[in-house]
Amino acid sequence: MEKSKRRQQLAVSLLLGLWLPSCLTQTTPSHATTATPTPAPSPSPSPSPQPLPEKLKVRLAGYPRKHNEGRIELFYKGEWGTICDDDFSISNANVLCRHLGFVSATGWTHSAKYGKGQGKIWLDNVMCNGGEKSIEFCKSRGWGNSDCTHEEDAGVVCKDERIPGFVDSNVIDAHIEESKVEEVRLRPVVAMAKKKTPVTEGVVEVKHKDGWAQICDLGWTIKNTRVVCGMLGFPHERKVNKNFYKRLKKRAAEKVSRSKVNVAAGGRLYLERQKSNFLVHSVACTGTEVHLALCPLEINKPNSTMSCDGGMPAVISCMPGPLFMQNSIMKKKLKTSSTVRLKGGAKLGEGRVEVLKNNEWGTVCDDRWSLQSASVVCRELGFGSAKEALTGARMGQGMGPIYMNEVKCLGQERSIWNCPFKNISSEDCQHTEDAAVRCNVPYMGLENSIRITGGRTRYEGRVEILSTDSNGTQSWGLICGETWTTKEAIVACRQLGLGYANQGLQETWYWDSGNVTEMVMSGVKCTGSEMSLSQCQHHKTVSCQKAAAKFAAGVICSETASDLILNAPLVQQTVYIEDRPLHMLYCAAEEDCLSKSAAKANWPYGHRRLLRFSSQIHNIGRADFKPKAGRHSWVWHACHGHYHSMDIFTHYDLLSANGTKVAEGHKASFCLEDSDCQEGVSKRYECANFGDQGITVGCWDSYRHDIDCQWIDITDVKPGNYIMQVVINPNFEVAESDFTNNAMKCNCKYDGHRVWLHNCHTGDAFSEEAERRFEKYPGQLNNQIS
Repeated sequence: MEKSKRRQQLAVSLLLGLWLPSCLTQTTPSHATTATPTPAPSPSPSPSPQPLPEKLKVRLAGYPRKHNEGRIELFYKGEWGTICDDDFSISNANVLCRHLGFVSATGWTHSAKYGKGQGKIWLDNVMCNGGEKSIEFCKSRGWGNSDCTHEEDAGVVCKDERIPGFVDSNVIDAHIEESKVEEVRLRPVVAMAKKKTPVTEGVVEVKHKDGWAQICDLGWTIKNTRVVCGMLGFPHERKVNKNFYKRLKKRAAEKVSRSKVNVAAGGRLYLERQKSNFLVHSVACTGTEVHLALCPLEINKPNSTMSCDGGMPAVISCMPGPLFMQNSIMKKKLKTSSTVRLKGGAKLGEGRVEVLKNNEWGTVCDDRWSLQSASVVCRELGFGSAKEALTGARMGQGMGPIYMNEVKCLGQERSIWNCPFKNISSEDCQHTEDAAVRCNVPYMGLENSIRITGGRTRYEGRVEILSTDSNGTQSWGLICGETWTTKEAIVACRQLGLGYANQGLQETWYWDSGNVTEMVMSGVKCTGSEMSLSQCQHHKTVSCQKAAAKFAAGVICSETASDLILNAPLVQQTVYIEDRPLHMLYCAAEEDCLSKSAAKANWPYGHRRLLRFSSQIHNIGRADFKPKAGRHSWVWHACHGHYHSMDIFTHYDLLSANGTKVAEGHKASFCLEDSDCQEGVSKRYECANFGDQGITVGCWDSYRHDIDCQWIDITDVKPGNYIMQVVINPNFEVAESDFTNNAMKCNCKYDGHRVWLHNCHTGDAFSEEAERRFEKYPGQLNNQIS
């Protein structure tokens, strides 16, 4: 009996220890509840409007338009408004385009070319010199002082070239009044919950000044919980056992009042401050908001004694998505959408929105794209609400059909397919208008166990990870570089929060940076989709032949990356067979473009049977595709009269139904150049005269069917049904934002005289069901003969 009493007391003490300190650390509400309004502008003309206290927000809007053009809108005094076209000039356009992250302007528009805006006309008679940092520093009539109508709204056309390192333009985010609620967190109360990541249940706290304060739960609804859970990266809310927390609070209060001798000052303070430590009251969300600050709520006024009589701190419980679920049984039960996906993003929970229709993936046009529609996509995929909705293909362009336009979700729909939208034709939208999202994801703290050191910038360096020895001591250590490739670098950059991988380096002697010399991880092998390096395969005990620190793994990360994809329909349209005389194939033989049996042929007599086709390799990413090797190491090929910048750029193969390779084409090393580009994009790369090699964003490298090595040698192939496969950048030699679209496959029928290709598609263009129908065996993604 005595033992059970002691246990009870111990439990109460433990709970008190967890509950009390948080209440003691609440901050006093600030002296202001709302931002001080900016003084109203004078009606008389002024040399320049008053510069704003924080960076002015500018966006492009209107329709129809590309991502680098549109009606100019400014965010001032909590409201978006336009600029009148009176006295507008190219100098104004240059200032605005640079503000948006483009290098310069190529033109400007008047008379509401991109449609009439709404709300205020913030500026009129704007006259910039062209060198100003922001439009707010240019001469004008002053904020809100205009004699124009929206029929005179000005627009700009920016050069489609980004300022290096500039944060994305075309971002729709929630405009939060930070004086209301800066940040929200869940503080776990139960001891077991403190050890789990992510935190899914606890007291809701809002950041205020230098500390955290609580919310009164009087009138708190499940809709409020939904909004907070969404902010914290959780798609769903759960009912919380309020009685448990009430009992906890009651026990804590009783414990303090009973202990007359041992009443600590903190205990008395706890009881006294129950009345005044609540910063936020009367929260009334509708459930579709993306941030708590967007909900109607009351904030304590200066020196207020507003209490939470009869209430307690708001406590909520959230349901994580499958990716963040600890319970494996629950993880299997929870399924995310199979008809929506994100592509091309560097981090988890971001990317271009793609939807599945008739077993083929397509994109969503960005007209009327909003945070509500983006949030529906995010929650559908097991993340929280949307942090940002992105327009203008800011996560790269898609290649397939565009299925949706003017999506108008309210925010409570279960799927984007349940929202009103328009079916569109190619005249309405282009892939330059593909919509994308950045979702709120749960805080996992993965970035705390990795760092990079020694680099010239924060985006590069030797990789160091935090390891724990048998005594529980934590220390930083290195990763063996022997098996380190681009795929491992992708995961490291993601874990670091530094975007895409540019390179994975196996030697880092030039980044020697201090006293961390011990290898603590080796044999790392990632698929590229993991959240952290600890989720990749690796040796249980470290085994590294080159254990010196100079052979430690390193990374170079980047905010943008290229993304190559083959034009599959063109391959299908251009395929044919040619019997080519051997005397015309000497150059091709030198470059190893024929099958091995060609070496035994009676040269120069006879011929080889070639499966020929044209190909276009598009760069749909956000950075130029450049060869890894510098021009000093390119190899001159006298036969074809150009330099080869990559050893292996593409594999062409013919596979049997069980995946065995029956014929191979070695397009050993292409000369990379811009053959053609989208409208408004200029060519940058050409092979002639030892020119720079690469493929510009929005351009493609074409290989006509009649050039050498643009074939598969099928001389030894028997008639039958096969799979033709093309894989670009097969060794992941150059980093891309998405490797899943690098392979293209076609069904191939060969009767000994003629050839037919059908169902040509990139590796990720079909649904799983359609892919299964396409072939029993998925085909191999490497060029090794098994």
